[in-house]
Amino acid sequence: MTELPDGLHRFLQYAGWGTASIAAIPGDASFRRYFRLADGDRRAMLMHAPPPHEDPRPFLDVAAWLAEHGQRAPAIHAADAEAGWVLLEDFGDDRMRDWLDHNPAGESGAYAEAVDALVALHRRSPGPFAAYDMATYQREAGLLTEWYCPAMGLAVDEDGYRAAWDAALEPLMARQNPGVTVLRDYHAENIMLLEPAADGSGAQGLIDFQDALVGHPAYDLVSLLQDARREVTPELERLMLDRYLAASGAGAEFEADYARLGAQRNAKIVGIFTRLWKRDGKQRYLAYIPRVWEAMERDLAHPALAPVSAWFAANIPQEIRDTFGGEIQ
Repeated sequence: MTELPDGLHRFLQYAGWGTASIAAIPGDASFRRYFRLADGDRRAMLMHAPPPHEDPRPFLDVAAWLAEHGQRAPAIHAADAEAGWVLLEDFGDDRMRDWLDHNPAGESGAYAEAVDALVALHRRSPGPFAAYDMATYQREAGLLTEWYCPAMGLAVDEDGYRAAWDAALEPLMARQNPGVTVLRDYHAENIMLLEPAADGSGAQGLIDFQDALVGHPAYDLVSLLQDARREVTPELERLMLDRYLAASGAGAEFEADYARLGAQRNAKIVGIFTRLWKRDGKQRYLAYIPRVWEAMERDLAHPALAPVSAWFAANIPQEIRDTFGGEIQ
């Protein structure tokens, strides 16, 4: 039986759910834990984001902003932020990734709905969140040289790496001002299908948005279409990118910025997945690296990434690149 965190029953009594049954939901890459509650006809989700590792206040703030601005975030029933407890609406079992595993014919429809939701979000002024600035981009991209390169025994030019990203990303910085709300982890595992039709259409709900920033509109689109954990074919990626471009009226530089942020995000994810293995013992994430690396190589082929592409050519052996990241020990 799963051990329940201290304070759980006390919080449920406070929230009016003291008699609910509790079922733990398997965790992922964070310290957060989730529990599904049932009390008669009532259903809810309980999130435990315990300090000092987690802080639920950003989640609560972003959820409130999204709900006020036409996005489908889960309703908050009760919260004790100091203790890390949040009782929220249960969006059900139809996570987009899992639903598509069983309903592949609905793929285009589900992705079209997700793209359209981004278009709607990007038409609104950004939320009161911190800026996705160059320092943040650099810190994230640096996870590749901080974790992946040592794991592969590679001695690389770290100063040159930072300089390459400065050169590649600087052109887009002006185009993310005033910017849009960037959810930062917008992909098929964090989109819930609330009432999916057979073709994938229907309302969608958002989860895992607590790290929202104000940045470039291409970021969440590349997060959706270059998904680390679900295969999105280049054909579907192109179709959905064209859908976004047609609906948003994005400018001529959008596709170059899409490649820039795709390469940056994918470099970050390779570093994160390596860290999850080396620091946290979560080996299963290594299986995703080849997919991420393959997408990163496609992004690096864009002329906008020439400085970063040159760095990879000089620092990452071709045999590693040909095998999409090689084998991490």
